[in-house]
Amino acid sequence: MNTQLMKRQPDDTCAGCGAELGRADNFCEACGRQSRLAAVSTGTAIASSCVHCGSGQLAESYCERCGRKAPSGRDHVEIDLGTLAGVTDRGRRHFRNEDAMALALTETAAGPAALAVVCDGVSTSVRPDEASLAAAEAALAVLTDKLRGGTTAAAALTTALMAADAAVANLAGQSLNAPAATIVACVVTAGRVTVSWIGDSRAYWLPEEDSLSGQLLTQDDSLAAELMAAGTLSEADAATSPHAHVLTGWLGADAEIREPHTASFRPPGRGSLLLCTDGLWNYLPEADGLARLVRPKLAGDLAGGAADLLAFALEAGGHDNITIVLVTVPAAEAASQHPEERHDEPA
Repeated sequence: MNTQLMKRQPDDTCAGCGAELGRADNFCEACGRQSRLAAVSTGTAIASSCVHCGSGQLAESYCERCGRKAPSGRDHVEIDLGTLAGVTDRGRRHFRNEDAMALALTETAAGPAALAVVCDGVSTSVRPDEASLAAAEAALAVLTDKLRGGTTAAAALTTALMAADAAVANLAGQSLNAPAATIVACVVTAGRVTVSWIGDSRAYWLPEEDSLSGQLLTQDDSLAAELMAAGTLSEADAATSPHAHVLTGWLGADAEIREPHTASFRPPGRGSLLLCTDGLWNYLPEADGLARLVRPKLAGDLAGGAADLLAFALEAGGHDNITIVLVTVPAAEAASQHPEERHDEPA
């Protein structure tokens, strides 16, 4: 087993009921509680340091250095599972966090795998915060179940994203403005990354080595992306275009029925996968620029790397909610000479 992805003591027990947990268990079979190998940004996580000044001296929800109150609930949530870590933050302008993330480590028939889901509630819809959380929770549960049952990564991701779509659609009720969200999810094993998405949340490969180029692995479901593909809008103009964030694909009851996009990637060297919402990439969409910001932390401090990217987005304006997940990609024994293999090109 590749210990770069899975590190856990065999005698772990459930923190809720004390029942013994197996190495691959993401949930306790006795009481249903999540294990330490899976986490969702439900607001129960507690920040380990002040998000304003970085001090680790927090007392009764206030920073002892700068005196500012620590965020509560889902305003700011950090998850650190070692080989994957993430942070989600309200930003400076929104009154609530409408993003969500879900992370897990699990065993599959092909070996250990790291799983991550990032969702962004569509602010112009109703209850976007509920939509993103419902999508993240549903996707992670189905993805874990399918992978452990022997389903391939691409097929498991497709099923998981369709389950996320159903979860968001179920929130609609009789509403004329149904809840909606975007989603990007991944399965990372030794030497291979498989990603799936609907909307404009993105996945990037970020190399540890300066000599290698980073790569955007997803293509936005947006009007700007369609205009660029048609040759009527340049990449430079797309960054400032009013069409940049007009979605053409999303999760929810009023979305067009479409299969998620899925792509597989074999990295040419050491690095990490970045999943993020537009609260980050809107300020720096280029893969190499993102890689430069976080490269010093990729080798062993993913939580620190996610914090650095969050600090960058906040300093750049923090106009939107921000969610960042970094996942270590262990090197394969035999690297492919063809780094990218797409299963399903975006429509």
